[in-house]
Amino acid sequence: MKKLPTRIFGKTGKSVSVLGLGAMPMSVDGRPSEEDCLQVLKCAFELGVTFIDTADAYCLNEHEKHHNERLIEIAIERYGNPKTVFVATKGGLMRPEGRWETNGDPKHLEKTIGESYQALGGQRPIFLWQFHSPDPKFPIKESLKAARDAVEKGLVLYVGVSNFSVKQIEEAREVVDIVSVQNQYSPFHRQPENDGVLDYCEKENLVFLPWSPYGGWYRYEKLRQLSTLDRIASKHDRSVYQAVLAWLRQKSPCVLPIPGASQLETLENSMAGFDFVLSDEECEKLDQEFSVL
Repeated sequence: MKKLPTRIFGKTGKSVSVLGLGAMPMSVDGRPSEEDCLQVLKCAFELGVTFIDTADAYCLNEHEKHHNERLIEIAIERYGNPKTVFVATKGGLMRPEGRWETNGDPKHLEKTIGESYQALGGQRPIFLWQFHSPDPKFPIKESLKAARDAVEKGLVLYVGVSNFSVKQIEEAREVVDIVSVQNQYSPFHRQPENDGVLDYCEKENLVFLPWSPYGGWYRYEKLRQLSTLDRIASKHDRSVYQAVLAWLRQKSPCVLPIPGASQLETLENSMAGFDFVLSDEECEKLDQEFSVL
């Protein structure tokens, strides 16, 4: 398989792979062994993946916070190149007893950014730190002061937001420069097309990172049951998952998919679709099929 080509990551001017890797499955329930995960990351680097998405909360509970970040750092030190592998992490969610809870307290965010910096080696700025989700208990402008301070201290290069509306993105930009938005987007969840976020990102040159591009593990197999998707993918001798990634990428030039993987087969399947292009007619047919999901 050819190595993934690169693209410019929005306003940063940095060159990253056209597909990123979502590393969450390597650290949550059902995760493989650490060595198996490291082999997946090694393979990702060999395939040309240079953009890895993680979070401080990708772990089983609060007792092993930053698990995924530490795993990625081990893989980079063993198999990658710290100068060419760009890690995007997030902060603002807690994992008490395995639950997901927001925490936008600026004091907490300041603390967790520092911990993420150390978990990712403590020797170079975090390429992209993202506020994981707005917390209704704290104004967005207050929460993001921690990110602005981290940039000024040299702990973080760029800042992004996740699970934000257009109005919330604009609030964030009053505090710190924002370069990316990570919201849910898949055939099963097409809200970014309708709430203005995708259009806003394209207009403002913000990278849009669709999380859960296949709809989540519980819908992963359902994609195989979609007749139009299966027919189009088969026509091109591709998998339905590669067709979904092509559909997402063709929605807007600002879209950079980050499919998750914790197994070699899943990783290779996703990354093999980097050069898959759909016709306008095929995109329209998929739009029609996905509209009833």
